[in-house]
Order: sequence, then structure tokens, then C-alpha cells
Amino acid sequence: MRIGLVGKPNVGKSTTFSAMTQTPVDIANYPFTTIEPNVGVAWLPLPSSCACYELRERRQAAGRLEPSTEDDPRRGSICTPNSGSCTNHRRLVPVTLVDVAGLVPGAHEGKGRGNQFLSDLARCDALIQVVDVSGSTDIDGNPVGSGGSDPIEEHRFLVNELEEWIAGILSTGWKRGARKAQAEGDRALMDYAVEQLTGIGATEHHVVAGFNAVRSGHPDADVPWEWGESEMKSMSAAIRNVLFPISVAANKADLAMSGSWTPLAEMIGSAGGVLVATSAEAELALSRASQAGLIERSPGESEFEITQEGEERLSQTQRKALAAISESLVWDGGGLVGLLSEVVFGTLSRRVAYPVQDETHWVDGDGNTLPDALLVEQGTTAKGLAYAVHSDLGDGFIRAVDARSSRVIGAEHEVQDGDVISIYAKT
Repeated sequence: MRIGLVGKPNVGKSTTFSAMTQTPVDIANYPFTTIEPNVGVAWLPLPSSCACYELRERRQAAGRLEPSTEDDPRRGSICTPNSGSCTNHRRLVPVTLVDVAGLVPGAHEGKGRGNQFLSDLARCDALIQVVDVSGSTDIDGNPVGSGGSDPIEEHRFLVNELEEWIAGILSTGWKRGARKAQAEGDRALMDYAVEQLTGIGATEHHVVAGFNAVRSGHPDADVPWEWGESEMKSMSAAIRNVLFPISVAANKADLAMSGSWTPLAEMIGSAGGVLVATSAEAELALSRASQAGLIERSPGESEFEITQEGEERLSQTQRKALAAISESLVWDGGGLVGLLSEVVFGTLSRRVAYPVQDETHWVDGDGNTLPDALLVEQGTTAKGLAYAVHSDLGDGFIRAVDARSSRVIGAEHEVQDGDVISIYAKT
């Protein structure tokens, strides 16, 4: 899964990226600090307890495991993740973030980094737009102190650039493709549109949404080869909405008038996204202190506890500074981690599944307990989960077993959130 961080230059995208991934990148107060896209991993807490919580209860009830003690560093977790971690049954799973160069108006015409920026977004499942709600930068990302671009203006220009980009791709050879449909039928036009957009991750599902938008918005539209700008705009807008759903990190909220982002939040919510107010600089400071072992802080939380190392190393001035930073994060929504969680589990409707080899003990072939927690799309089948683990498992799929009930399930069984599934395949 890939989530793109987008927005105009100098709004704090690189700071946001660093806060979410703990990856050091260039951060500076001028446009186009980021030239090539930064790619990193954010560790996202699952919204429900790890399946190892249930497994621990089972083993304790059977007398095969002693209760967790206060000195247990993992606070009861017994899984052995291949990636991420699990403490107190709070499992962290990886989500790939792509921080691309700032987008300026006219990018689809080649301005700024132009189409290179747009190409960097290809194959992203959703976008998080970082918006400067303080008004300290103009629409091109230049610092102006105050009175800069309006948050809604920032959002609209991003949406417009994406839709113009998609419309431009579709328009290339459109009449030729449409006339082919005249001879071969509507299916030929559908295939043409999918072929044109496959490079940015579009499928037939996205293209169907585009054609439906034209039919509903332009009931008197002429035949496709006579479509004009308005029809193509409607089609590209519908495709963009399902291909690149957008949520917003309302950054620099500590420098903005309280609630100044409310109109934008309403606009984003009506389109199925979510807006969360934050200060990326404040979150980055807490993230770095946590990474240095000075504080203990759960992802997405503003509160923290000073560790033993922090007690030894932090001065009173530094402690007061960290406390002030924590107290400044006063907004609802869980900050950047909360926003990412809403995008993954809300907008994208991802579910977690735990594939294992042994359904009795919930382990893999090496005896590792619940080693993988995979984020899968809603509607993923047991066979689809097998492919998500490894293509050989999918190709050789025989059956699967629900590890909780020991019930055999078939290839078309829809995976539910939190399922622990053992997969049997030809080797």
C-alpha cells in the first residue's frame, strides 16, 4: 500500500513525512526543497488488539502459559512479527509513504516539476494533502508571513491539476479510440480508456465510474467521439475521485486562527475524505525524542512519559520544551497517525488478516507466532490472501482453514477483519 503526500511547496510535507516515518530528509523554508520523491515506511497501529491477545487468553485458560508480569517489556504480547512490532497487543504494521515535490498551479502544463510530480503519484492508493492553514505562504509556496492562500484555494488547485492531468492522458488519441468503438462497440472504448490510464494505476472499475459520471451529468451528450471539454472534465473528475481519494493534514494549525480550516473540513468530508489539524513540526519533535529513547510515546498520542535515559539526559529546559510541545497538540483526530489510520481503515476500507501455516498453534513453518498482519482490501478472498502472501501459494491454492473455528473455507470465502487463516497449497 502506498499513500502519497502532496501539496504546494513549503507547506511542511517533508516535515510531515519525517514525523510519520522517522526518516531524515531535507527540510528548508523555500520551495522545491524536495526534488526526487522521498519514500519511507510509517508504522500504523491496528485499530483492534492483535490476535495474539486472544491466543494468550486461550493458552492461559488451558494452563499452557503464565499470565503476563509487570516487568514484561512487551506487556503481554506473544506474537513474533516479521515486520513492525507489538506491545500490549498493539500491533504496528507498515504503510509506504511517498513524499513528492511541491505542486504549483499549471503543473499539468509542465510548470514547476510538472508531469514528473504527477507521475510520482502513480500507483498511490490515496493521497494526503498537506495544507498550510496558517496562510503564511502564497499559492506558489513562497513565504509571505500572513494573508497567503486560502486552504480551500490550495485544495481546489490540487484537485484541478490532478483532473487536468487525467483528462490530458485520456484526450491523447481519444477520437481515434472513440471511433474504434463506433466500429467494434462500447467495449472497445472501455478497453482504450483503461489502456490509456493503466500507467497511473487505473482499472476498469475507475473508468466505469468516469463513463457513469458523463451519462448522469450530461444526459444529452453526443456520441463519445464528439465529446467536448465539459464531458472529459466530468469523466476525469470521477476517475480522480475513486483513483486518488484525498484527505488533508491541516498543518501549521498552531499558527492559524482556531477553526479557520472548518470550511475545508466540510468540503473534504462531503467527498468522503477526512481532515485532521496538526503541527508537523511539533509531532516531529516528539517523534525524534521518542526515537532517541528520551520519552515513551504511543504513535498518534501527544502525551508521553520520560524514560530512564531521558531522566538522565534531559535538562529542565528541554523537559519544559517537550511538555509545551505536547500541550500545543490540542486538536481532535489523533494527529498524523490518526489521519493515516482514517485513510487506511476508513477511506480505503482495509482489513487485517493473519495468515499462518499451523491453524492449531497459529504459527508459521518456523514456529513464529502470528508473524504477519496483512492489510487487504475489503472483499479479498481466501485465495486472494494466498496471493498476497506469495504468488506460489495463490497458484497452488487448495483450501484454507479458519484457525478460530477449525472450519475449512473455500477459495471464494471473503476474509473478515482479524481473521486468522491457514492456507493449504500444492508445493
